[in-house]
Amino acid sequence: MKALTLLAAAALTACSGPAPDTSSDGNMTSAGSVERKVAASKPDAATPNAPNYTGRWIGVEGMVLDVAPTATPGHYALTMQWDLDNKGKFDGIATGDTIAFDRGGVRETLRPTNGDATGLKYLFGKTDCLTVKPGEGYCRDGLSR
Repeated sequence: MKALTLLAAAALTACSGPAPDTSSDGNMTSAGSVERKVAASKPDAATPNAPNYTGRWIGVEGMVLDVAPTATPGHYALTMQWDLDNKGKFDGIATGDTIAFDRGGVRETLRPTNGDATGLKYLFGKTDCLTVKPGEGYCRDGLSR
């Protein structure tokens, strides 16, 4: 009996090894396959790890944001009308999924949100938006990029 127990223990030890790698960038389904997460925007060619925010973004009451790449990777030319009386051009620098810029001596940040997070009733329900702060946001749902 001792020999059988030792043999079983040896077999188990021989079969054990490092645990299989079960990590993924998706979610496991009940069938064991992996569902991939889909990014909302394709990365910008100049900065492959950053989302692509280039194009026109529309706010409310004449608010508009145009994001254009520059010759420097990770830098953007921002042209914006952020309220009825103020518009301007700014240099933006991508950091992760945000774009930082200085406006009137204040450091501002464009960050990806949905329309509800902008705090602007007209943008509620939209899914592809950039918000500077509550009351200032821009969306491009259904717009050309």
